[in-house]
This record gives sequence, C-alpha cells and structure tokens, in this order.
Amino acid sequence: MGTRAGGLYVGRRAAAAGAALLLALLAALLALAALYGRCRQEAAPPPPPSPRAPGPAAAPPPAPAAGSVRRLPRHLLPLHYDLELWPRVRPGQAGPFAFTGQVNITVRCLRDTDAAVLHSAGLRSRGAAAVRGPLSEPGAAVEVAGLRHDEAGEVAVLELRGRLRAGRRYVLQLGFQGRLDEDLDGLFLTRYTDRGQSSMLIASQMEPTYARRVYPCFDEPAMKATFNIRIIHDPSYVALSNMPAIDVCEVKDENGSLWTVTTFNTSVKMSTYLTAFVICDFDYVTRTERGNEIRIWARKEAVKNGYVDYALNITGPIFSFLEDILNVSYPLPKTDLVALPDFGAGGMENWGLMIFQEASLMNLPSDEFTSRKAMIALVVSHELGHQWFGNLVTMNWWNDLWLNEGLASYFEYLGATFVEPKLSLDKIFYAHVVQPVLREDSEIARSLSESEDKIKGSFSLMSLFDNITYSKGASITWMLSGFLTEKLFIRALTSYLKEFSFSNANQDDLWTHIQMVVDAQDEVQLPAPVKQIMDSWTCQNGFPVLTLNLTSGTIRQEQFFNKNNRKSTDSYNNTWIIPISWMRNGSSQPLTWLDKSSKMFPEMQVSESDYDWILLNVNLSGYYRVNYDQLNLKRLARLLENDPKAIPAVSRFQLIDDVFTLREFGYVPIETALELTKYLAREDELFIWNVVLLNLIPENLESMLKNNAVYPFLKKYLLKRMLPIYHYYAGFIRQNADALEDDYFAQVYLEKLLATACWLGLQDCLDLSSELYAKWRDNPEYKIPFLIRRTVCCYGIAVGSDKEWNFAWEMYNHTDSIEEDEDILLHAMSCAKEPWLLYRYLQYGLSDTLFSSNCTSVIISHVATKDIGHHIAWEFVTENWPLLSQGYGHELLHDVLKAMGRFVKTDVQIQENRQHKRILLPN
Repeated sequence: MGTRAGGLYVGRRAAAAGAALLLALLAALLALAALYGRCRQEAAPPPPPSPRAPGPAAAPPPAPAAGSVRRLPRHLLPLHYDLELWPRVRPGQAGPFAFTGQVNITVRCLRDTDAAVLHSAGLRSRGAAAVRGPLSEPGAAVEVAGLRHDEAGEVAVLELRGRLRAGRRYVLQLGFQGRLDEDLDGLFLTRYTDRGQSSMLIASQMEPTYARRVYPCFDEPAMKATFNIRIIHDPSYVALSNMPAIDVCEVKDENGSLWTVTTFNTSVKMSTYLTAFVICDFDYVTRTERGNEIRIWARKEAVKNGYVDYALNITGPIFSFLEDILNVSYPLPKTDLVALPDFGAGGMENWGLMIFQEASLMNLPSDEFTSRKAMIALVVSHELGHQWFGNLVTMNWWNDLWLNEGLASYFEYLGATFVEPKLSLDKIFYAHVVQPVLREDSEIARSLSESEDKIKGSFSLMSLFDNITYSKGASITWMLSGFLTEKLFIRALTSYLKEFSFSNANQDDLWTHIQMVVDAQDEVQLPAPVKQIMDSWTCQNGFPVLTLNLTSGTIRQEQFFNKNNRKSTDSYNNTWIIPISWMRNGSSQPLTWLDKSSKMFPEMQVSESDYDWILLNVNLSGYYRVNYDQLNLKRLARLLENDPKAIPAVSRFQLIDDVFTLREFGYVPIETALELTKYLAREDELFIWNVVLLNLIPENLESMLKNNAVYPFLKKYLLKRMLPIYHYYAGFIRQNADALEDDYFAQVYLEKLLATACWLGLQDCLDLSSELYAKWRDNPEYKIPFLIRRTVCCYGIAVGSDKEWNFAWEMYNHTDSIEEDEDILLHAMSCAKEPWLLYRYLQYGLSDTLFSSNCTSVIISHVATKDIGHHIAWEFVTENWPLLSQGYGHELLHDVLKAMGRFVKTDVQIQENRQHKRILLPN
C-alpha cells in the first residue's frame, strides 16, 4: 500500500525525464532501422513459434495492520490458556455487535514480580480479575490491587498486593468484552448472500498483533502455549477452531435464551497469532489424507455447485508432498479450510483452521486448467507450507519474518507444480518471484532480516509484510538450495524443523543446521561459513550487479542502484559472497564464487572468435543482475539471432530484463538494450515477450508514446518481430481457443501481446477483435475467450460505432453479468474513438442511479488513459470539479488526479492540477 502524498501530477522535471526516454528510444530505433533495414529482403522468414509450458502468478501476500510494538517484560511465561468466547450475535440481528469472554492463563514465573503485564487492546474488563497460585499450594491466591489498561502500549497490568515467585506456576483469570466490528481484523463480523438470502458470519484474523484485541494474552510469537477453547454461539451456526470439536451442548443466558456451546480439544503448543475462530452457516466437502481429515467450508451454494472441489482435490496431495520431502509429519488430526466472501488477506495459515478469500479457493468445475486453478494451487500450497514454516517452527520475533514467509513462498511453488505438472517451475518462479522483487528491491531501504531492536516502539509491523519478506526471502532460499544442492538443503531443513518443533528460531539457527549438514559431507565446498555467506544477503539492503570484462576475465561487484540519481552514489560499499553459475559457448561450467569486490577469473577470458561467449547466472540461479561488456553483449545478440535456443529460456528472459533495467538505472545506453531485441522474431516464449513489452511499452506511457514521434518507428520495429508469435496464437483464437487451456502463460500474457498488437495498429488484430465482438453481439450466449476478452471488447468498441458501445452498455446493465465481466466492460466503454461517446460515458459516471460512487473515479481514470480520452477527461474534471469534490471526496478522486497527472502538458494544466491537489489533499 503506497503513500497518498505524491504522484498526482507531472511537473517539468518528470516531463523532461519522460521526454528524454522517448528521445533516446527514438534515436536508438532510428539507428537500428538504418542498420537492419538493409537486411529486410535478404532475411528468410523465421520459423513459426511453438507453444511452451505454462506458469502461474504469485499469490498475493497477506495484509496485516499497523500498530505500535511493545515487548512484554520477561517475568512470566504462558503455558496454557483456557479461553471462552461468546459473540452475542443472532441471525438477522441489526447490531451493534459485541462479544464477551473469559480467559484463564497458566503461567510460570521466571522472575519475582508484583505485577502481571500482558497484551490487551480495545477490550474492557468484565468482572474482577484474579490470580490463583502458586498452584503447588491448593487454594492459594495473590490479591489483585487493580487492573490498569494502557491503550497506547496495548497492555493490561494486573497490579498485585503480593509477589509472584520465580519457579512457581499461577493462573491469571480475566473476564473481558469487546466490540464485534466489520473491519476484517481480530474477531470480526462479515455479511454475505447465499442462495439469495442475506447472512452473517464471524471469523478471525490475528496476525500480526490482533489476538490481543480478542482476548488478553501474551501476544508475542515466542510465547507459545497450549489452548483449550470453548465458543458459545447461536444454535443455527457451527463453530470451528484450531482443533476438532469434542463436545457440543446447550446453555441458557441470563434471559433464558438458548445458546450452543462447542468445546474443542486441547491444541498443540502454538503462538497466539495462530489461534482462529469461525462461526458460520456454511457447508463443507471432505476427504481424508493419511489420517488427516480435510474439510473445505464455503457458502452452501458454492459447495453445491462444486466451486471448492478443486481445492479439496489438491490439498491432501500437497500435504503428503510436503510431509515426504521434509520428512516431518503434520501433527494435527484435522485441517479446515474456510472460504470467506470477505477477508483481508489471500489466505491465513492458522494451524488446523486456515482462512481464505473466496477467490483463493474457488473455481468453476468446468475449467480444465486455468490461471485461477494455478492461483488456487499457489495460495493453498503457500498456506500449507506455513504448517511447517511458521506454525511448527516460528520465528523468535518479527524481524525474522522471512523465515515464515520466505520459506513458505519457496515451497508454495514446489507444492503447486507438484499437483499441476503443466506448470514450469523455473519459468514461473523467475517470472513471478525473482524478476518483480529485483525491480522493487533496488528502491527499498531495508534488509531481509532486521535487528530485533529495530522492530519496537512505533515501528509498524505491517511494513514487514511486503515483497522483500515474501519474494526476496523465496529468491534467497532458491539460491541457497541451488548452491548447496536440493538434497543437502532439504536435509538441513529437516534437521532444523525437528530441532525447533513447537518452538522458535532465528535465522542463525537455520544457518547452524545448514552448516552442520555441509560439515558432514565433502561433495559441496563453500568459500566461507554458511552464516557469513548468507548474512551478506539477508542483513544488508539491496543486491549486487556483476560487471564482467571478457578481455581480462575480471568480475567486479557493486550494489545495484540508480546511477541517474547522483545523490545515491555516496553510501554504497557493500560486498556479497556470490555464487556464480555460468556457461561458455553452451557448456555448463563448475560453480565459482566472487567473495570480494573484484576478482580475476582466467577461465572467463575469451578469444577473438565471435563464437566465444560467456553467460553468467545461468537460469537466474543467483539473486543479482549482470552487466556484460560490449564485446560479450554483441556476441550474445548475434547468437540469439542465429540460434536463440542456444541460451536457455530463463536466461533469455534474464538477459532482456537485466539489460533494460541497467539502461533505466544509467548503466548502459538504450542502443545496447535494443541490440538484444533484434532476434525477437524467433522468440516463441510468451513470458519473454511479456518482459520485452513491459520494458518497451510501460503501461503508464502508452498514450504518451502514441502521441510522440517515436511511435511510427516503435510500431515498425516491434510489429516486424511480433508477427510470427502473434499469428501463431491468433490461429488458435480463430480455430480452437480451448486448445490454449493448458498453456498458462497464454492465459496470463496473451492478453498483453494481443493488446499491444492492436495498439500498434496491426489490422489483423483489429479485425480479429471486431469479428469476435460482432459474434458476441449477434449471439449474447457466445463467450469471447476469457484470456483475451478485455482486449477484444476494448478494440471491438474502438473500431465500431455507437452500436457496439450501446451493446456493451446493455450487457453491463444485464442482471446476470458477473463482476469480472462488469470490470472488463467498464474499461471497454472507455475505448470508444468518438468524443461524444466518451463524454456521454463520463456524464453517466456522475449518475448515482447508474453507477456506485466508486465507479465514477474508475470511469474517469479509464477515459483519461486513452489516446483521445485524456483531453476529454481533463475538460470534464475541470468543468465538474465542484460537483466531483463535494460528491466523491478525497479517496475516490485521488486516483482520478493521479491518472490525469500523467497527461498534463501546459503550464495552465499543471497549475490547475496542483490547485486541485491542494484543495483535495490539504496538508
């Protein structure tokens, strides 16, 4: 979640930077056109590309909340909780809602103290607090002088008239009550519709520090304990928690009303953030895997229609896969997975009761293999990975959160590709994990593992749940597994898991167990202790870029940073211990290491032959970028033109992404980057084409590019190279789009390829869109292939008239339209080329009866990003500013101004946008 302060308009500096980029691109394309235009008639037509294996998108990470971080004193250690929760909710009740509860916490006193301090936030006391014990003395108690709540520190302090003695056990007894809100944090209520009826459910989300909002507790990950949980609820609901229910009975409240009491078995030892509760009127499907009863709960309609069958079918096999590979059994007798209509995270790994967004578990039973299935496999695999990394062994403190999330993200891909062999593990991992986080990591000033002392006070734990923790953690793990070999790595993980089961660890504990495995064999030799190697990756910011000089065979490392920003050059002198996988002339070479800032490798000196080349970081096995000298880049470019398959697909992907990023950050000129794109007419991998298009046509520069002198040259240069792969996939779309169901990269990236071809004006692409859209108009039961539906609808309207636009409007307002189709049509109607249609669409957007208020900003933003639309949107916003600012407020209009800001050009427009910003977001 980004800040709201910046990015609302383009000033002179930003406009100049964009112009510089376009001028550089234009100059490079002109040079290439002159250089390669001579070969146009001589070159033989390239062979048609062939389809490749698919790969999924990463699951999005969870969204915990911010909050202050206060460590508890180490006087008391929790051993066991007896917890009763009573949400006072009846079906159809209007609210407001509340819950009450009682918690009895058995603790061991580690140091004498006259106060018991534990976490509590937003709770009020209910009844008198008490302290029983020491338990070795029957009937003994310590008198409580008072109970004080420190809301700022989120703690409750039981002030005692006596002292708790070290070595003794006591029971802290506290009654409490709290509000039951609809905010998706702590214990919350959410409303939904099932089979046409409005319903409510209650669920929980405790990570990172929300358990203290549900019951007073020692809410730190290392303060593990066992739990006996009892939930009192309306008889029409079923209650779920971490463990199986062992008793269901009835009780009457003070008014004589009947409630159900569900009591659960004693839990394993676990952290408070993993306690979980769901009270609902759901159905479930079930199967048993190796004695583990697996149930997937969802709305009754969804269960009846088979929407969770796929998730059920893969959960057991992933469990077994992880048990087998890690050689550590899953310790619980049951596992519930619950699909909530509304949940703040993609999934949450609570032991025995995992909670998901519906979209993370549901798909249509008729789907053979889709991007949604791949996403479900990834999300489920991630949360199942947590049953070992996070639940069984938990990080000591949040500074090592990557031990939970990074390792779970790594096994997420192994588990998903195990149950879906159609997915190509290396391609999806690099395309969806390594490459995106490399782009992000250079801009983020934090290391993967922070010091414990840094995570305290006003530090926001929310900031740790980011792509650095998830994807960099997974990427570093991938690299570690690579240079150790998977066999040794898994052996070390098994040792680590067994040593710290039902306990906690830090990253040094992991390094110790890896070192033990390395020391016990002689096949893998490391240049330094494991801790020294890995701390260089986890304890310092960013990552290195390696610069290779082929003449001398010298490799130099430095921290990758933006050389265009001169202020950033002062502070970087970091050194990593870097594993270098490499090949020479197509032959893999032994792994070597760079353990200093610069080192000569005589074996990497090349001859004068144009066919003598070096490739570093083969298949992106290391977490770094490579900057080749001009000699090697020219040889690689020539090799790609002659025989692109001589370089592995992932390495081709890496070469292109590296060189464009190096250009963006000031390491190489754009001519160098474009040199490596000359071969693209022979590139048949969609995931490579996607990274090319993302670099050459950034989404936020599409309209700017089209109105710039560079556009005709970019069009000519790209279309010449895109035609083979475009025609290959267009043939499938025209004849049998269902044949692409097993090609996940087609489902993920074909839309971008087709949209680019249409944007570049390829007539066949425009005709194809028009044909498919007309087919839909003639027969509304016809389904445009979903993987290209957004582009077809957009360009079907763009090349059409008001008839095509009116049909989209009619289908948008169709009562049976689903949300995904509504989003597609909302965008497509902004693609019209007639100004009056766009203006009418904007006017419709102001109507409360036609659209909800949040659609208004979406409509304006969509129109503003179109070639002719941004002028119309600008005038519309300017004319209607009083109405917009009064009716829709800050949040909705922020996105509008951000979209508008990319297209302001004149001084008057810049001043108007600044004025709107000042009015909208006053300091």
